[in-house]
Amino acid sequence: MSDIPVAERAARIEYAIRDVVVPATALEAEGHEIIKLNIGDPIAYPGLPTPKHMIQAFQDSLARGETGYSPSYGLPALRIAIAKDENGKGWNCTPEDVYVCHGVTEALQIIFTATLEAGTKVLAPGPHYPPYMAYPQLFGAQTVEYRLDADDGWRVDFADIESKMDESVRLLVLINPNNPTGNVANAEDIDRLISIAEKWPNCMIIADEIYDELDFTGTQTSVASRSNSVPVFTLNGVSKVYYAPGWRIGYMALHDPMGRLGAVKDGIERLLRSRLCASTPAQMGYLSGLSGSKDWMQGYTQKVLSHRDLCLQRISKIEGLEVQSPGGAFYMFVRLTDPKWANDDKKFVLDLLHEEHVLLVHGSGFSEEMGKGHFRLVYLADSDVLNEAFDRIDRFLQHSR
Repeated sequence: MSDIPVAERAARIEYAIRDVVVPATALEAEGHEIIKLNIGDPIAYPGLPTPKHMIQAFQDSLARGETGYSPSYGLPALRIAIAKDENGKGWNCTPEDVYVCHGVTEALQIIFTATLEAGTKVLAPGPHYPPYMAYPQLFGAQTVEYRLDADDGWRVDFADIESKMDESVRLLVLINPNNPTGNVANAEDIDRLISIAEKWPNCMIIADEIYDELDFTGTQTSVASRSNSVPVFTLNGVSKVYYAPGWRIGYMALHDPMGRLGAVKDGIERLLRSRLCASTPAQMGYLSGLSGSKDWMQGYTQKVLSHRDLCLQRISKIEGLEVQSPGGAFYMFVRLTDPKWANDDKKFVLDLLHEEHVLLVHGSGFSEEMGKGHFRLVYLADSDVLNEAFDRIDRFLQHSR
């Protein structure tokens, strides 16, 4: 008998960051040890644990028996703490504007479900985090990429945005700092983005700010704090800045300066009620992170910066590679200048994996057009591991010429 057919929408989904793990797992099953620099999970690398006071709050919640359902929009105390934190970034956020989700990924799914229909568009940066391309198609919508300039620190190409805007664009996305490039948009950049969006009455902005505290430039700015006209969905959570990705707690905060999101907000709340709630004990852990001391963050950030600088130094000495210094997050988007690999970044990643057992992510997995000829590197591993990885990459490039 033939296979039962899969829904086409599922068969088209790709998630490059985890897809490359499949061949790596097969190699591990054969006994090979893989240097994994593919996934943006800070807990996968030593020396950056979830802060102890947050873990204790999670454990205390479990000990108190707080294992039942929470309110669908999130624990009231956590919504208050998130609103206070967002207020500190320069805009008037109330607890009623905050909705707690199973990470930013679920928040995206909720937003797309509430705002997209057949024939509508999402305008997202290229390259970008894969779900911005994968999910809109589930609703008959289309993702159109706007260009980040690879020769200018991956800055936003505003002329390209202008040329691609039309009345079908419902969501204009800014990932700031950007994944996978590490570019940081400043207040001037954000103002230009808002000035474009406000020309289109049905356009809203998604501000993915999950890496906001991992800003090495000092210029990262809340999009909501700059908008007096365009609605903004601010996305953030516990995964990256608070080093607890497995807790799966994120949020969306709605900024509605002109009072035009009433129907959308009602749709979002209906969707949130239908999927019940986020993890109760994990919400308590995040609450501890928001309300407790953040003095620990500086030490973590300095460690991340030292790893970034090591990678920049090593890449500068490897023939066939070049990179723009990232201003935030913990990724590098490295250009393959060797002509053998410049047009086949996926083969480079797979061949490197099989020959030298180093796992990266091909740039075309973040944008088929604008990410090609690159690979993404997570630079959170210890310096000894990073140096070994670069030794292997250098050796592979030399042998493949």
